[in-house]
Amino acid sequence: MKKNVSSLERWTIENSVDLYAIRNWGGGYFDISEKGEILIRPKGGDPANAVSMMDIISGIKERGFSMPILLRLGDILQSQISLLHESFRSAISTFGYQGDYRGVYPIKVNQQHQVVEEVTHFGSRYHHGLEAGSKAELIAAISLLKDTEACLICNGYKDEEFIDLGLYARKMGFKCFFVIEMPSELPLILKRAKKLEIDPLIGLRIKLSSRAGGHWTESGGDRSIFGLNMTQVIETVDFLKENNMLDCLQLLHYHLGSQIPNIRDIRFAVVEACRVYAGLVDEGAPMGYLDLGGGLAVDYDGSHTNFTSSRNYTLDEYCADIIEVIMGTLDDRGIPHPTIITESGRAMVAYYSVLLFNIIDVSSFETLPLPEQFSEDTPEMIINLMEVLKTLTLKNMQECYNDALYYRDEIRQLFKHGNITLRERAMGENIFWHILKRIGADLKKMKKIPPELDGIENALADIYYGNFSVFQSLPDAWAIDHLFPIMPVHRLNETPTRNAILADITCDCDGKIDKFIDTHDVKNSLLLHELKDDEEYYLGVFLVGAYQETLGDLHNLLGDTNIVSIEIKKDGDFKFVREIEGDSVADVLSYVEYDIKAIVVNFRETAEKAVRRGLITPQERQKIMKAYQSGLRGYTYFE
Repeated sequence: MKKNVSSLERWTIENSVDLYAIRNWGGGYFDISEKGEILIRPKGGDPANAVSMMDIISGIKERGFSMPILLRLGDILQSQISLLHESFRSAISTFGYQGDYRGVYPIKVNQQHQVVEEVTHFGSRYHHGLEAGSKAELIAAISLLKDTEACLICNGYKDEEFIDLGLYARKMGFKCFFVIEMPSELPLILKRAKKLEIDPLIGLRIKLSSRAGGHWTESGGDRSIFGLNMTQVIETVDFLKENNMLDCLQLLHYHLGSQIPNIRDIRFAVVEACRVYAGLVDEGAPMGYLDLGGGLAVDYDGSHTNFTSSRNYTLDEYCADIIEVIMGTLDDRGIPHPTIITESGRAMVAYYSVLLFNIIDVSSFETLPLPEQFSEDTPEMIINLMEVLKTLTLKNMQECYNDALYYRDEIRQLFKHGNITLRERAMGENIFWHILKRIGADLKKMKKIPPELDGIENALADIYYGNFSVFQSLPDAWAIDHLFPIMPVHRLNETPTRNAILADITCDCDGKIDKFIDTHDVKNSLLLHELKDDEEYYLGVFLVGAYQETLGDLHNLLGDTNIVSIEIKKDGDFKFVREIEGDSVADVLSYVEYDIKAIVVNFRETAEKAVRRGLITPQERQKIMKAYQSGLRGYTYFE
């Protein structure tokens, strides 16, 4: 039960734990210290192995890096990889499963070099592989993947060059599977395999009739844009038989969707896929691998439900259900247990990254003092509005609210027709906001809020301006209303008193966040602290490691943020292991085809013309050029 922030009892960190639900969505990796600061626990709860987020921020500032910062936590990535494999190992042991498990990381989830490099490094002890959906991703994969026991899955469109690269990887000992997405791919694969004298490993991606809920429901079902229907599966098998290549067919693949919140959907899909797998064995294909694709969800809101931003199952339940369903389906047919592959990317890297930014300004609905009396020529509608404020009580609140709306709208109409002055309109607006603030305060005293008044508190929310770009760093929050946990990283032993929404520093009305996680619903505002004049206020957006970096765009030419990677030691200390400077202004201008040397020359000519016209002196021109060139070298964010 959340405690009312207006409670007279002293605010404690447990109140913040409850308010921001950090222990629900944090996976054991994040908590709050007695000082009211976010703690990072990379081993998932070990109190001796924890670091304060504010200590990291201090270290970042001492090294000259400005906010915003993308903080990468390699220790958490390592923990997530281990957790996935150990959970499958446990289920395999418990149920007596006779096959193996091989994890595969889909590069598309986060293609940044450091991310893929660390996945292959940390995953090598488990033979964790990679999935490539394009030629560029395949080239990256075969340069970083060193373990020939790991699986390399090739999805997506495949031209001749793509196929040749995969075949060469196969020749060098990699378990490189070509997954047939469309029937037209197979003849080309067989043709190039014959030419290069390499037997390919082939998999089939099927369209399941099963579908999952969530944002990505179109990934499954008959209308999925990728995969083979059952008629095409049989045609493909027959084609392989005709070419004496059926022994190459060893893998069955499907992809139900990303972020599947309901375990029931996962079970239904595995059952259907196992039936197809058994049918392919009956056709004479050797098989041996069952690739379940992605879908393992992240509990972004901590509600542990089948809500889009959550999941109603644990990792152990996920692994156990998959093992149980496969055994239950194949054992009756006497079919050997396949090696299970999952392409869990989101669940692996989401916890790995945190976006940190500072608040640079706040806009509040401030009201001015009310007049003690009105002049004789004060418009009647303004006097009526004042009377609503004077008579407002808990009992007549809804009636007063409706009256206030009516009088406010009438005042605006009078202004549009030139019947009242600007000052008079401002007076009316001020009285209206006094009424709404009174109603907002009184609503906290009510046990049941009338539907018509629900949302007034959000309408009065402050706007906290954050030093970041939604479009660059959190594109899913803008594009598909994806929810991420957002909270202050310090002052969590103080009472947060301001309802707020967040705005970024782009000049776009969509550059805001006004939907926040809640264990029961979606909140339209977030409780934050009042700013202090002598202290920066920092917020963190958590679980942003999946998809956000690559999908980010250059809206308003705000580029990539600074990136800092840390390694947390066993004694609770930490070290900076990698620092990557964010884009400069010159960088982002070059991305959109500006010639940096040319624009400097152009500006210098413009400045020289100003000298000739007597608008500036040569000395001033020198200062202006230095400022211009310094701006080109500068960070694209607020410094």
